[in-house]
Amino acid sequence: MKFNKWTVGLAAVGVVSLASAARADEKMSAVQTALSNTTLSGYVDTAATWRPGTDQNNALGFAHGPNLPQYSFAKNDGFSLNAIDIALDKPEDESPWAAGYHIELMAGPDQPLNSAYTSHDGNYVGIRQAYVTLRTPVGNGIDWKVGVWDTIIGYESTSDPLNPNYTRSYGYTIEPTTATGILATYKINDMLTVNAGIADMWGTTGGTLNSTSPVESQKAYMGSIVFTAPDSAGFMKGATFTVGAIDAAGLGTAGSGAGAATSLYVGATIPTPVTALKVGAAFDYLDVHNNHAVGNTQDDSTWVAGLYASFQATDKLSFNTRAEYLSSDGSGLYDNGAHPGNAAEEFTATVQYNLWANVISRMEFRWDHAEHGNFFGADAPTGAAFRSNDFLLALNVIYQF
Repeated sequence: MKFNKWTVGLAAVGVVSLASAARADEKMSAVQTALSNTTLSGYVDTAATWRPGTDQNNALGFAHGPNLPQYSFAKNDGFSLNAIDIALDKPEDESPWAAGYHIELMAGPDQPLNSAYTSHDGNYVGIRQAYVTLRTPVGNGIDWKVGVWDTIIGYESTSDPLNPNYTRSYGYTIEPTTATGILATYKINDMLTVNAGIADMWGTTGGTLNSTSPVESQKAYMGSIVFTAPDSAGFMKGATFTVGAIDAAGLGTAGSGAGAATSLYVGATIPTPVTALKVGAAFDYLDVHNNHAVGNTQDDSTWVAGLYASFQATDKLSFNTRAEYLSSDGSGLYDNGAHPGNAAEEFTATVQYNLWANVISRMEFRWDHAEHGNFFGADAPTGAAFRSNDFLLALNVIYQF
């Protein structure tokens, strides 16, 4: 075994022995071997937001500010640190009994509500994902995730850089975000992949990591099928079509104790004959079963239909749009005592220009409209909403590493 000159010098004056140095070198080699395929990645997401007709940030008890549009992570005027995300990955190799892991920590107000987190002055730090990956050589191979992992449905991701727009959709808002359980993925062929899993909790109800129901049979069951168009599909090559469902028992409205909820999703991303243009569509349906709720035994449902378009003008410049229609017939988004059923629309236009290496920089305009009643704006000092439209201008800057 070879030693560097500093180790030999220290051994000569009796500070270390060559035997102990050899053992230390062996241990370091083992650690280096274990970490040799581990990767570090993440991002820092920041933004500046302006809403004409500024909302007043008073103490009305709203999670994201009084009378703002009720989509995930909506924020008042000003500057914001949205999220800091750090991930460690050891991917599976090609062996039949491969194993790996994924650890992802997230800090900031865009942390999913049902992760394990600690807070100080509204700043959240916690586990976004943490799971072991395992492969079993059955058929083409079944890949397993065991631990905490992102939802299997939805057009948008909790990872900000993966989304075409800065603000979140209403579809994302009514979807589960995270699950604690076990998920199996099986690739039937190059076109079809299926997922099936069971988890402890429903991602939109909040809570903390490992917060299970007192009734052990109350679990969330989920599955999805993903179709990918083959090379022979011409310009449609690579198009994806996804159908998925999550059914959670025992996670209904507050106070019901034994309700249930079902989330359904259908989505597609489709290339067009224009190489630079891609379009997408998403449909989300959330049904909250109130069969055990006092005074409200009827199901409450909310559904959202969304359309997406992305145009890659140059290597650095792209234009992304989104349009959505939301309908709620019970105690969902944009319902109140005067309007127990309501509808809303939103349109978002985003210009992205990546001037700096590893940096996503984008400007965004968003318009939200409630069909019935005034849901936006906070009229000081009462905090009452006074308008049915909300407008937003935002600058979003994300560094990826």
